[in-house]
Amino acid sequence: MSIRVTSWLESLQAHGYRLTEARRAVVEVVATSKRALSPLEVYEIARRRYPALGLVSVYRTLEMLSALHLVQRVHQEDGCNAYLPSLEGHQHLLICERCRRVEYFDGDDLEALFARVGEQTGFEIRSHWLQLFGLCQACKQAVS
Repeated sequence: MSIRVTSWLESLQAHGYRLTEARRAVVEVVATSKRALSPLEVYEIARRRYPALGLVSVYRTLEMLSALHLVQRVHQEDGCNAYLPSLEGHQHLLICERCRRVEYFDGDDLEALFARVGEQTGFEIRSHWLQLFGLCQACKQAVS
C-alpha cells in the first residue's frame, strides 16, 4: 500500500469516518491515479478490487476526500467533476482533453492579474482555481 493511500485512510479515520472495504477501494484508486477520474471511472476500477461497491459509496467517499482537501475537483465540459489527488501548496492544472492526463504548474505570477481584476471590478479576490485544457504532447502527436 502506498504512503498516500495509508495517509488518506489515517486521515479519514482521524476525522471519524469508518474504513470500510468500499471506502478503501475508492481511496486506493483515486490516491494512485495519474489522471483525473470521473466518479463512474472510479466506480468501474474500484469494483475490480471490491465487487460489492456501490456508486453511492463512491460519491460519498469522494465528497469526504474533497472535504479533507485530499482530492481536487476537475471541471469537465459535460458539467460533471473528475477527481485527482491534491498536491501541497498552490498549483494549477493543465488537463489533456483527450487522455485526461494532468500536469501541475506554479502560477505565482498571476497575482498582478488578480489584483487588476479586483481593482477593475471592486471584488476582493480571496482565492482562485485555474485549470487549463488542451492536448498533451502525446495526444497532440497522435492527432497530427
